[in-house]
Amino acid sequence: MPKGTYGSIEQAEKNAKKILSKTRCDAIKIESNKKNFNIIRSLVKKKIAVMGHIGYTPQFKNKFKIEGQTKTEALKLLKEAKLIEDAGAFSIVLECLTPKTAKIITEKLTIPTIGIGSSIHCDGQILVTDDMLGISGFYPKFVKKYANLNRIIEKAVKKYTREVKLRKFPTKENFLNGAKRR
Repeated sequence: MPKGTYGSIEQAEKNAKKILSKTRCDAIKIESNKKNFNIIRSLVKKKIAVMGHIGYTPQFKNKFKIEGQTKTEALKLLKEAKLIEDAGAFSIVLECLTPKTAKIITEKLTIPTIGIGSSIHCDGQILVTDDMLGISGFYPKFVKKYANLNRIIEKAVKKYTREVKLRKFPTKENFLNGAKRR
């Protein structure tokens, strides 16, 4: 759920219902702030499927860093993950955890773990589409760019601009002439 949309149980329920209705998605994801377990529990009781999210949680942390680097950090993350599972989340995102910590959490939970920069030890993987396509400008080490669409987009925009300035676009072929747009 977007930042600021689940500060209380009432606000979370109202906004989760709105998101589910407008997007027709099956679930919502809530980033952990180490104290919103009751919000997850309440949403699940209302039959709203919730995915948790621990580790680097951009809505609550300003500094990007690998989490779970010490035994103490790993145990805190495991406890947090267990509390999210106990609150009723159907799965949990592990973002930017050490491989060892991700493995421990994945082994200890009964719900699936979805890794983003947290090693192959998670049950599933995710990357932000803009990152993998090379158009976000944010490239932490764990992001693999499968394409660099930024260059392609820049080239297309320059070509378009040049054609407009040279009055080569639009041409007669580009007019609808009464045809319906697709």
